Amino acid sequence: MTVAIDPNNLDSSLAELSVFDLTLLAWRMRWLATARDNQRTPAGDWDVWLILAGRGFGKTRTGAEDTAWYATQHPGSRCSIIAPTSGDIRDTCIEGESGMLSVLPETIIRSYNRTISEIILENGSVIKGFSAQEPDRLRGPQHHRVWCDELAAWQYADETWDMMKFGLRLGEHPQVVVTTTPRPIELVRKLIKDGEKKKGSVYVTRGSTYENKDNLAKSFIDQLSQYEGTQLGRQEIYAEVIDPEESGIVKRSQFKLWPADKPLPGFEYIVMSLDTAFTEKTTDKKTHDSDPTACSVWGLFRHDKRPNFLLLDCWQDHLGLPDLIERVKKEYKVKYGDEDLRPMIQPLVGPKQSLLGGKSVDLLVIEDKGSGISLRQMLAREDILAYPYNPGRADKLQRLHAVSHLFAHGHVWVVESEKRPGMPRSWADPLITQVCSFHGEGSIKHDDFVDATTQALRLLADRNQMAVTLPVKEARPRKPVIARHNPYAA
Repeated sequence: MTVAIDPNNLDSSLAELSVFDLTLLAWRMRWLATARDNQRTPAGDWDVWLILAGRGFGKTRTGAEDTAWYATQHPGSRCSIIAPTSGDIRDTCIEGESGMLSVLPETIIRSYNRTISEIILENGSVIKGFSAQEPDRLRGPQHHRVWCDELAAWQYADETWDMMKFGLRLGEHPQVVVTTTPRPIELVRKLIKDGEKKKGSVYVTRGSTYENKDNLAKSFIDQLSQYEGTQLGRQEIYAEVIDPEESGIVKRSQFKLWPADKPLPGFEYIVMSLDTAFTEKTTDKKTHDSDPTACSVWGLFRHDKRPNFLLLDCWQDHLGLPDLIERVKKEYKVKYGDEDLRPMIQPLVGPKQSLLGGKSVDLLVIEDKGSGISLRQMLAREDILAYPYNPGRADKLQRLHAVSHLFAHGHVWVVESEKRPGMPRSWADPLITQVCSFHGEGSIKHDDFVDATTQALRLLADRNQMAVTLPVKEARPRKPVIARHNPYAA
C-alpha cells in the first residue's frame, strides 16, 4: 500500500485506493482492531522476534498475520514457514483455523499448491513451507522473512535453524519470527539469552494462555485449573522456560563440590569409562553431525563412612580408532589423589605425570558395542585390558534412573574451581550440563557423557556391593587395595 490516507479527508483518500489496496486495508484494520499489543509486530532493528507463549495464546495467528502482511507489502518477496512436520505446515500454519488461508483475502491469492505447501500471491510474493524434519531442504532456498512455528518441538532444531539462517539473505534486513511454547532446548535458551542483552538482536515477547481466554472454549479454560502449580502448567500455560538442569532426573544442585583448597581424598578404586561412537564415522544422515567419543574418570572414596564418587576427569572428542587408542593409553597412566591437584587442572601434562603421587586407574570400562569392541581388542594388544560393559535391554533413560539415587543422596562430587568459587571446574561443566539436561532420547544433541557416567557409577556401585541408602552399619565397604611385592618376580 503506497497511498497515504488523510484522516481529515477520509472519503477522498479511500476513493484513490484500488480494489486490491482496499482489500488489504480492510484486512489490516480488522487485525489491528482485535490484536493485543504483544501480538503486533514490534518496531526496531531486531533480527529475531521470539514469541514465547502458552497454549491458545494466539501464536499461530500472530505468525500468520505478520508473514502474510510482509508478503503483501513487499511484491516479489520470498517468505518461508518452518514447522515441526509437513503435516504441521499444511494443517496448522496454512490451512488451520488461524493459518495463512484464513488470514489472506482470497482475492490476493494467485495459487495454492497443497502438495508442496506453496502460496503465490497476485503481487508475485511466494510463501513456502518447509519441515524441520528435513534440514537439507533449506540448503538452497533464500528468504526475506521466515516464520518458525513451534521451534522448541523441532526434531533437528540446531541444524534446521543453521540452514535457515544461511538462506536468510534477501532484502535490506531479513527477519525471523519465532512462535513457540517454550521447552528448555539449547536453541531456545540461547535466543532468550540474546534477548536479555541491552543491544541484542532478539526481541522477546511473552504471554500466557489466559490472555486469550475470551476466544477459547470455557471448558478448556476450566480444565487448565488442574495444571496450576505444576511444572507442566508453568511451561504450557505461562510459557515459563523451566531450567532443564534443575528439572530433570539429576539436578545440577545435587552435585557436591570438593573444596578447591582441600587435597583430594585417598581413592579405593578408580574407573575410566568410555562411550565410543557406534562406528568410527558415525554420522546422522539428516544432521551430518557425528557422535563423539566421551570419557569420564571416577574415583571411589569414603566420606562420613559412606561410599562417594568424585569426578576426576572428563572429555569428549571426535577421534578415529588409531588416535583414540593413543589417547586412552596416555590417560590410562595418569595418577590421581594424594596432595597434588595438578592432574585436576590438566591430566595430559606430559612429563609432569611421572612426578605425581596418587593412584592410577584400576579398571577401564568400554561399552560392549560398535567401535568399543574394536577398541578393546586393540588395547589388549597393548597389554591394557578393558571390561566390556553390557547394559542389557536398559535404555539410556533407565540407566540414568538406576544411578540417580547416588546424586540425590549427595554421593557424587566435582572439584570446585579455583577461579570461580562455588562453581565446578570448567572442564567438568559439559558433563554436568549433559547429565542434568537429559530427559530421554532426543532431549539433547549429544548424550555420550550420560552413558560414560552411568556405566562407571553403576559398575562402581555393583562391584563394591554398596547400598548407599542403607544405615552405615549395614553397608559393606570394600577394603582399599594394597599393593604387595612378589618375591618370585624376576
